[in-house]
Amino acid sequence: MNLETAFSIDTSSIKYGPGVTREAGYEMRRLGATRVMVLTDPGLSDSDAVGVAMQSLRAEGIDTVLYDRVRVEPTDVSFQEAAAFATDGGFDGFVAVGGGSSMDTAKAANLYSTHPAAFLTYVNAPIGDGAPVPGPLKPLIAVPTTSGTGSETTGTAVFDLLAMKAKTAIAHRALRPSMGLVDPDNTQTQPKMVTACSGLDVLCHGLESYTALPFHMRSAPEGPGARPTYQGSNPISDVWATRAIKMVAESLARAVHDPDDADARAQMLLAATFAGVGFGNAGVHLPHGMSYPVSGMVSEYVPADYPDGRAIVPHGMSVALNAPAVFRFTAPADPERHLEAARLLGADVADAGPENAGDALADTIVRLLREIDMPNGLAAVGYTPDDVGRLAAGTLPQHRVTKLSPRPAEESDLQRLFLDSMTLW
Repeated sequence: MNLETAFSIDTSSIKYGPGVTREAGYEMRRLGATRVMVLTDPGLSDSDAVGVAMQSLRAEGIDTVLYDRVRVEPTDVSFQEAAAFATDGGFDGFVAVGGGSSMDTAKAANLYSTHPAAFLTYVNAPIGDGAPVPGPLKPLIAVPTTSGTGSETTGTAVFDLLAMKAKTAIAHRALRPSMGLVDPDNTQTQPKMVTACSGLDVLCHGLESYTALPFHMRSAPEGPGARPTYQGSNPISDVWATRAIKMVAESLARAVHDPDDADARAQMLLAATFAGVGFGNAGVHLPHGMSYPVSGMVSEYVPADYPDGRAIVPHGMSVALNAPAVFRFTAPADPERHLEAARLLGADVADAGPENAGDALADTIVRLLREIDMPNGLAAVGYTPDDVGRLAAGTLPQHRVTKLSPRPAEESDLQRLFLDSMTLW
């Protein structure tokens, strides 16, 4: 087997600072758009962030239409509804204002309205056809309002495939936004549970990309065009990932427990972008792969601070509840990296040996979960040991991420990891 010898680093242009949302119109005009679809969810349609972006666009003479029907935790159906609206609207630019749901929906609307195809055409194989995006997309500016997904930097759009009852994604470099306007002013009213869950997504992005299978241990692609978006850990993604982990350790608990700590919220927003650059090129692995059926199969759990009062396991929560068991499992593949990740999170690993690496990282994550009032494992969000077979089966097709695990996981391994995630303390 020929192994990979190269990696690439791609990301969106980023502009960071209080008030940069006011520059959406300037940037979209610079990118050549004249008719723009602004996407957000119903809870944000009257927000300052949306209002400022719309005003900025119109001040530049850009014809602007608001689409405020983005579904939080989007589905294949909601993606297709947004794509149909985009197709009918004849837009030549897109602005997403919101969390990962709005940004990912905008990516899908841009893709399917620019290069129409059957929905599963671009969805990751083996769930979909995994076809590459056939050409350039229209300009997309992402304005994040949550400190979590880093979607303003990535070429990935995640959604629930309703027929499968699990999340999957569309991933291609062409999906990356043209620019991210990362404005700390937009996170100041983020509710406590949203802050906690989105911050855990940042943490797991950093931890998973840092511990992912190294790029040079992957099979070489057939050609440059076949090199995957998620390439494995590499020296440049490591820089972004490790810095993000440290920023989370310093700021997440403060941001969760003190809504007036503007510095902590700003640091978490910046950490999300840092982690996005890292995982947007290196990828994530088992915690994310396992999270997709956890989110997709939920039936009763209703978290605080999320819209509509419907049953969801927020994405960051669903990832983090699996993380302690996963890192105990993967640590033997690279103990040094797992120990370093624990150290970055604040653990004292001076006397820890390779055999302690998994426990050191897992225990540190558990302490953070308890500190920010997360549920105690999958059992606390409605799952039982009887569900592990279905959860493992829902994880197996997530090759885009599971194949990046530094330690291969068979179905029996996944079942054990889900069992070990039922109760964390």
